[in-house]
Amino acid sequence: MAEHMNNKNRQQRLRNFLKKLNKERKKQAKQIDMLCNDLISSQRDFIKRLKTIDFRANFYESIIGMTDLNDLLTTATDIIKDKMDNANVVFFLNRSENFEIFSSGDSHMISPENCFSPELMKNICLSNKICNIEDMFAMGLQGNLTGLNTISAFTIPLGISNSSQGFILIYRSLEKKLTREEIKNVSAIINGLAQAIYSCQTIMHS
Repeated sequence: MAEHMNNKNRQQRLRNFLKKLNKERKKQAKQIDMLCNDLISSQRDFIKRLKTIDFRANFYESIIGMTDLNDLLTTATDIIKDKMDNANVVFFLNRSENFEIFSSGDSHMISPENCFSPELMKNICLSNKICNIEDMFAMGLQGNLTGLNTISAFTIPLGISNSSQGFILIYRSLEKKLTREEIKNVSAIINGLAQAIYSCQTIMHS
């Protein structure tokens, strides 16, 4: 009888031990999965940062030494369009009295001259932030609503310290919506581009 009870106790202890062991294994497996996911996510973010650094380096290499504003804006437009799968790029450059608009002129999706009033352009510059199309409507975007509602658009400010050089309008069909990652990549070259625009303008007016 005593031996039977001892065997039963040993079996119960063994079952408890195995249950605890399985619980620990599941806990460790979950921790390993979380660690692997963190490593994969970190690696993915690292690769994205490397791509952004490479894009920025190639861009600066392409515009270095440029003194003609039209050449600079044409080169910048081509590089941005290539990076953003042929999105449309329009530069709005701030002048003392008005804005100068530079467009590659290869798209008829919208007409910036008609949609962007002087007040809207000033408001975008004053906001000094990346604006999506909803922000632009709130600031006074006007025009053919049917046409404007078919595009994905962002503006990115061109600023040096507290001085606004203007902004870039980037837009594409809503069927291929612009992503935050794409806008982030372009934002990485903005400081250097704004400085290059300022330098070209200074040379042009000297």
